[in-house]
Amino acid sequence: MIEYVLFDLDGTLTDPGEGITNSVAYALAKFGIKAERQELYKFIGPPLITSFMEYYDLSKEDGIRAVAYYREYYTPKGIFENKLYDGIPEMLGSLKKSGKKIILATSKPENYAAQILEHFGIMKYFDACCGNTMDDARHLKADVIAYVRERFPDITAENTVMVGDRMHDVEGAAVFGIPTVGVTFGYGGREELEGAGAKCTVDSAAELENIIQNWK
Repeated sequence: MIEYVLFDLDGTLTDPGEGITNSVAYALAKFGIKAERQELYKFIGPPLITSFMEYYDLSKEDGIRAVAYYREYYTPKGIFENKLYDGIPEMLGSLKKSGKKIILATSKPENYAAQILEHFGIMKYFDACCGNTMDDARHLKADVIAYVRERFPDITAENTVMVGDRMHDVEGAAVFGIPTVGVTFGYGGREELEGAGAKCTVDSAAELENIIQNWK
C-alpha cells in the first residue's frame, strides 16, 4: 500500500510552458541568442543550469548568469504564466482524503514552488513542499528526494511512489529504489518515461488516482 506520494510540479501538476519558455527566451537574448518557442520546451523539467550549458554550449559561469537572467523575467511574471492540468485538484483531494501523505519534490526553487501551489489553491493538499534552493544546491531530482527522505524518514521504496513527466523524475527516484508513475500529458512523453524505467504511465489525473489507490 502506498503511504507517500511524491509529485513533480512542472509538467505534472501544472503546465508552465508559456512562462518557462518566455523566461528562457529572455535569458538567451542577453547572450544574443534567438530561439523559437518550440525549441525551448525541452527546458521544462531538467535543471536549468544544465539545460543552458547542454543545449546552448554555455560555460558553467555563463550558465549561472543565464539562470539569473531567467529569474529576472520569471520571478515577477513568468511564474504565473502557468495553468493546472485538468483534474489535478480533485485527484489530490481524493488522495489526501484516503490518508496518503502528499509531498512536492521539484527541482524548482522551493519559494517559487510554494507560490505556485498557493496561487492555484492546492497547497492545502500537501504535507510538505520540497525543492531546490536559490543557489542550486539541490538541482538534481535525486538531491531533492534525498532531502524529502531526511524530513520523512519513514519513506521506503515499498510505501512510496514518485509521479513525474520526465526521465529525470524516474532516474532520481530510482536512486532510492522508488518506483515512478509517468504522466504522458506533460513534456516527456510515454517513450521517454518508459525508456527511463517508469513502472507505468497514465494519460490523465483520474487514471493516476486509480493507479495509486489500487497500487500493486
